[in-house]
Amino acid sequence: MTSPALLAPPRRTLLVGFGKLGRRLALRLVADGGEVIALRRSEGELPEGVSGIRADLSAPLTEPLPTVDAMVITLPPGGSVDSYRRALSHLRAALPAVPARTVFVSSTGVFEATASEHPITEQDEPVPASDRSRGLYDGERAAIELFSAVVVRPSGIYGPGRGFLLRQVREHKTLNHRRRTNRIHEVDLVRALDLLVRMPEPPALVHAVDQAPAPLGDVVAHIALRLGVDAPPDDPSAEPTGLVHDGSLLLSVLGSLDYPTYVEGYDEMIAAEPTS
Repeated sequence: MTSPALLAPPRRTLLVGFGKLGRRLALRLVADGGEVIALRRSEGELPEGVSGIRADLSAPLTEPLPTVDAMVITLPPGGSVDSYRRALSHLRAALPAVPARTVFVSSTGVFEATASEHPITEQDEPVPASDRSRGLYDGERAAIELFSAVVVRPSGIYGPGRGFLLRQVREHKTLNHRRRTNRIHEVDLVRALDLLVRMPEPPALVHAVDQAPAPLGDVVAHIALRLGVDAPPDDPSAEPTGLVHDGSLLLSVLGSLDYPTYVEGYDEMIAAEPTS
């Protein structure tokens, strides 16, 4: 495989949605000489080298969008099953042409109602049951139909500014220790998005998870140890839930992860916290 460092960024990339992932990705693309346009609903300061367009994709756009070479879509789920499809249809109508590369960020939540004794891979077909999972899956299909998109399904994104589990441990919340969990550090997810917009022949679907799926009890026990507090109590009435997702394809694409397990990621987050 060609080294990621040797792959040039697209000449012009449209980032549809500009949260934490979009901001990190923009910095990487701009640093390598790419032009980046952020499409977002709100105003606010943008990083140097990034231009902005304010638009709400829940309704048709009143002005055409510029021609772009690539597009990365990181929109949050909407309020109905067809929210993604409507937003993506409005996006397509405003674009002069379909970009050569589109990456759509979905979620392993498409497997919300799935039961499996084996690790879930990209070959497993979701059977969504809830409105949320149906909406995610329909969004994937719309992105493929409209843009021939590469679909990325992250699970449990964490990293700086994403300290929900740290707070739960500190607050000694009762948790289901037997729930199977998967996660991906924000840095590795952005690395994957960056590479997928640059690769000549990317995989059509990637599950973005690290190399250490683990019962939640193991993760919170490690965090508690590093924080020097008691581990949060287990809910004895809770059934084992959750799935294990296989991250082999992501690893083969990236070559290695900066944060291969939750240990490296949470240890760094805890070490970076200000001391009182």
